[in-house]
Amino acid sequence: MTDISLSIAGRAPARRARMFPAALGLAVLALGLSFTFAVGVGAVSVGARTVWGVIANQLMPGLVQVTWPAGHEAIVWDLRMPRAILAGLVGAGLALVGAVLQAVTRNALADPHLLGISSGGAFGAITALLHTGMILGLATVPIFAFAGALGAMALVLGVARLADAASAERLLLAGVAVSFIVMAGANAMIFLGDPRASHTALFWMLGGLGLAQWSHLISPAIVLALCGPWLWLRAQDLDAMTIGDETAATLGIPVSRFRLEVFVAGALLTGVMVAFSGVIGFVGLMIPHVARMVVGGSQARVLPLSALLGAVFLIWCDLFARTVMAPQDIPIGVVTGLVGGLFFVWLLARR
Repeated sequence: MTDISLSIAGRAPARRARMFPAALGLAVLALGLSFTFAVGVGAVSVGARTVWGVIANQLMPGLVQVTWPAGHEAIVWDLRMPRAILAGLVGAGLALVGAVLQAVTRNALADPHLLGISSGGAFGAITALLHTGMILGLATVPIFAFAGALGAMALVLGVARLADAASAERLLLAGVAVSFIVMAGANAMIFLGDPRASHTALFWMLGGLGLAQWSHLISPAIVLALCGPWLWLRAQDLDAMTIGDETAATLGIPVSRFRLEVFVAGALLTGVMVAFSGVIGFVGLMIPHVARMVVGGSQARVLPLSALLGAVFLIWCDLFARTVMAPQDIPIGVVTGLVGGLFFVWLLARR
């Protein structure tokens, strides 16, 4: 009876591994359909044929015959496409960070906010919105938010080094401590700032993609293209870290240094995404768990699937945020917070 039970238990990981190609293909299909739907839906509905016709005409003028009004082209190309692409990039980036943090900390509830990077980004954005003004034009808020995120990352690493906190638990505690301190400073700046601008700062802290432009996509795309493959190439090391520091060390992995490298990569990825989207929570908590339920615990499978599912999830959250109370946008962080809170309760009940 024991042999039969062990045989059945051993089949589950193998079955999930075999599901990976199909799951990846379905996720890619879902991403394409989600993108098409998100670009086409709004106050002015645009059909899927027109959406892809506009894209083809912009990329290769004259490839297709223009049969749509000029206004539809402006809506698709200038307004909705940058927003949908930014949602996909941010969702993919935050999901990747959540997956690797849960691996190196062996904490099922770890997500990018535990590093304090989102709080640092919020601090920088509030500084720009309420105190310095748009001294660098439209790029002021993203630049200040990115600088705040990098500063928070440096502060977390500095606290960890000062306290000789190389273990997973102490690094997380350093991130949580820095997050509370930085967010307290951000709240104080809102309290002391211009009350008329506080609404804008609050909306940014809750997350939003309504200001997305083509120029805003460059930095998130570059950072995701650099950090994503690097993390995937270290998938075996991440698998070893999930077992324990001792096991990873016996396999020749410099545990403390590797964990810090992953934290730096995750902080950079989170900081850039937060700089252009505001503070969006729970994506990094939920999506990796969903990916592991489908394809098992191997990081080589979890990371790409998490990125795709994160992109799909945030595209739909943004679509809901801009249509449920149209023409007014609600902060996307409200939507992800509601879904994430319910998922959090379910996760606690399950484990």
